[in-house]
Amino acid sequence: QLQFVESGGGLVQPGGSLRLSCAASGFTLRTYTIGWFRQAPGKEREGVSYIDNSGSSTYCADSVKGRFTASRDNAKNTVYLQMNSLKPEDTAVYYCARFRRQIFRMCNTGGYDAWGQGTQVTVSS
Repeated sequence: QLQFVESGGGLVQPGGSLRLSCAASGFTLRTYTIGWFRQAPGKEREGVSYIDNSGSSTYCADSVKGRFTASRDNAKNTVYLQMNSLKPEDTAVYYCARFRRQIFRMCNTGGYDAWGQGTQVTVSS
């Protein structure tokens, strides 16, 4: 059974860091591009970053450039999102997902066929 389990979210002060984990099961993670998305209250889900099967990551949101880094450990079937210099506007539920639908751009939610349950990140003093 295909499943993602995200973890690592929590409450952090502005300027702090968190590392989110996305553990996959039920399929071979290393052959897929995995995306990170977030959804703030009252807003649409937006792309944050994605990492392809070669380990190359690309930003979807200009606001996270230079602060967020996606990585993967295929041996552990896990993808990570390191988030530094966090800001209150980064507050959201963060999701990982598997990219499958090639007709969509990789920053578009429509391209993803399987999602985790999300992990809450709150940046506040």
